[in-house]
Amino acid sequence: MQTKPWNFSAGPSMLPPSVLRQAQRELLDWNGQGASVMELSHRGAPFMELARGIESDLRTLLAIPDNYRVLFTAGGATTIQALLALNFAAPNQRADYVVSGHWSQTALKQARPYVNVQIAAQPAPFDRSPDPAEWTWSRDSAFVHYTANETIHGIAQREVPILPADAPPLIADASSSIASEPMAIERLGAIYAGAQKNLGPVGISVLIVRNDLLEREGQPRADIFRYALQAERDSMLNTPPTFNWYLLGLTVRWMLEQGGTRAFRERNERKAHTLYEVIDGSDGFYRNNVQPDSRSIMNVPFFLPSADLDALFVQESQRLGFIGLKGHKAIGGIRASIYNAMPQEGVDALAELMTDFKRRHG
Repeated sequence: MQTKPWNFSAGPSMLPPSVLRQAQRELLDWNGQGASVMELSHRGAPFMELARGIESDLRTLLAIPDNYRVLFTAGGATTIQALLALNFAAPNQRADYVVSGHWSQTALKQARPYVNVQIAAQPAPFDRSPDPAEWTWSRDSAFVHYTANETIHGIAQREVPILPADAPPLIADASSSIASEPMAIERLGAIYAGAQKNLGPVGISVLIVRNDLLEREGQPRADIFRYALQAERDSMLNTPPTFNWYLLGLTVRWMLEQGGTRAFRERNERKAHTLYEVIDGSDGFYRNNVQPDSRSIMNVPFFLPSADLDALFVQESQRLGFIGLKGHKAIGGIRASIYNAMPQEGVDALAELMTDFKRRHG
């Protein structure tokens, strides 16, 4: 019987209960060290061994090729968005951005002070992921950037595009979709993600970058912002967020034990179908504005006939033990984030609430 609220928060989001329980057990004494993992030196042998194991597990989970480095960075994806330009582009070099929603707009904004930003594609309104055949980019660009999953708008580019051989490196923000299904990393120059959706807690991010990009000179910047130097020092150029790194490792291990990305693709498609079926079968009472072939399987936004009903739905859901269903302030409405840790039972409970709410207010 479910005694804990169903957490549909978009991020920070729910972690697997077994991960939280293990962290609880190990909080005061990790791995027989007599101290918490957050109290130990990041340069000591126990933590260094832990970090190597986490990278190995992540490489297995995501099928990361050998010619890519994996960096674990403090902060979130927005910080990486600014540092991409500083590390991989010359001053004022062109960089092309596919703008498909709020977070790709944010990525463009972070890069604008450092590169000549050009928009490769931008649908209006934000109701689909632009077909890569529509993208416009220059061979002289430092890179082409896209957002694999728009967390707010619920728009997904689920397949990694295949660009021509003479195209610039492709970089993906996969913050809200990483590890939700298999992803062809070998088609990318780099892929990055804030951890707080599928990988772990807020405060740490992952950057997976092809070796040749690390060889670029980039722009003048402090050593702490040099990804090549971070790679040389195994993400420990300065003190990393060790407890966050440890929790990320527990989450990655849990995903491997659950069957990996192929298993999660099946689960996530089933969860998303459950909600979209209620929305599409509601005779317009619930409305999702995304074209069906671009719908996210991680974030399902929807709207009721009025803002008052949106507010009433949120109020009732909170009373019944649902967390985080209020939509983002940028677009309003309702949003259900159904990341890997959300079980089918939670989605079924939300679908039942939606069906009952329509019966009473439709």
